[in-house]
Formats: sequence, structure tokens, C-alpha cells
Amino acid sequence: MSLKAILFDFNGVIINDEGIHRQLIDDILVSENLRPSGEEYQQLCLGRNDYESLRNILAHRGRVVKPEYLNKLVAKKTEAYRQLINQMDKLPLYDDVIDFVLNIQSRQLTLALVTGALTAEAELVLTKANIRQYFSVIVGGDEVNQGKPNPECYLLALQRLNQKNPDLALQPSECLVIEDTPPGIEAGQSASMQVAGIAHTYPFHMLQRQADWCVDSLTELDLDHVEEVLASG
Repeated sequence: MSLKAILFDFNGVIINDEGIHRQLIDDILVSENLRPSGEEYQQLCLGRNDYESLRNILAHRGRVVKPEYLNKLVAKKTEAYRQLINQMDKLPLYDDVIDFVLNIQSRQLTLALVTGALTAEAELVLTKANIRQYFSVIVGGDEVNQGKPNPECYLLALQRLNQKNPDLALQPSECLVIEDTPPGIEAGQSASMQVAGIAHTYPFHMLQRQADWCVDSLTELDLDHVEEVLASG
């Protein structure tokens, strides 16, 4: 085996925007005459897509809403996110993201983005950050039936990478996933991929118990070591 592809999560790995998402969800709760709760966000939203996050919070408050109404709430949040990102002179990217992406180009690794965010949100940020061209495939939360921790998103990314480059013949064991939450780590491992946890959102000790590797930042991720481990089987 060898390392052929790195599959990045988005929120909490590339962009530090959890505060933005929490505020936008809080705004929706207020518009629904519900009081926001930070504890709810931590338990019900982190690592999950907008649809599941809003459905979970509303259900926790005893509200069961129809899919059509939930879709309207997600669309409202998406538009608010787009406006905020477009207004920013500097995106809240993690400091080492761009250097990390640029540095691994010399390794001839294939990159993909696998996120619970909507595809359009990820495209917007990557394009504005001028790194969109380095990601062969993007799989957003609006393209799968089940979000993380279900492995569907990572398996779809694998399928698309092989469709785009059949000569790659990519196998799950040749992929490294980078995630910042327990649901994301579980999704990657359930897809039979190696997972590096990055302690941006959860404590190092918590992710270390779940991930194959754990680091505090991307600059600490030793890809040479990862390749050696994969090569040894």
C-alpha cells in the first residue's frame, strides 16, 4: 500500500468558521422564537451538516418540521453565510492550511474535500482562498443521503476520484482523511480509510483515542511517517 490521496474535511480543518455557523444557527432559532444554547450546538451540530443540525435542534426542542420547511431554513442560513464570506477581506482560514496544501503538491498526491457543508459554500471559500484548483473532487453535505458519521460521503469521494482518474485505481487503504470531530473520524474509519484527527475543535486527548494519528496542527502531520506505515501494511 502507498499513500495516494488526502481527503480533507472543511469546517474546523480548513476554515475556522464554527463561530460563524453557531451564530447563524442561533439567528435562526431566535427567528423561530427559540432561545439559543451553546451546549446544544456542541452536542447536536458539530461535525454534522446544516440539515441534520437544524433538524436535531428543533427536534430537541420538541418541534418536528416538514422537510420543505427545513430546506427553507437551510437555504436562509446558506445565503447568510455566503453574504458574510463575500464581505470578508480576509477569510478565517487556519494559518497553516495554504502552505500545507501547496507543500504536498510535490508529493503528487490527489486531494479531495469531503464536508457536511453545502458544496456551494465550500466552493466559495476555496475559490476565494485561491486553492480550489488543487482539489480534484468536492463532496458536500447536500450530495449525500446520510451525513457523517455515516461513511457515504467518503465512499462517494473515492468513487468520484476513480471516475476522474481511472489509472489511479484508488483504494480506501490508500487514503488519509483529515478530520476535527468524532463523527468525521468515525465516517473516515467506517470507509476503511486512515484518519488523522486535528485538535482544532475537540481536545487532543479525545481525538487521540479515536483517530489513527492525532496532531495539534497540519504542520505537525508527518506524511513521511504516514507513508511508511501504509507501505508496511
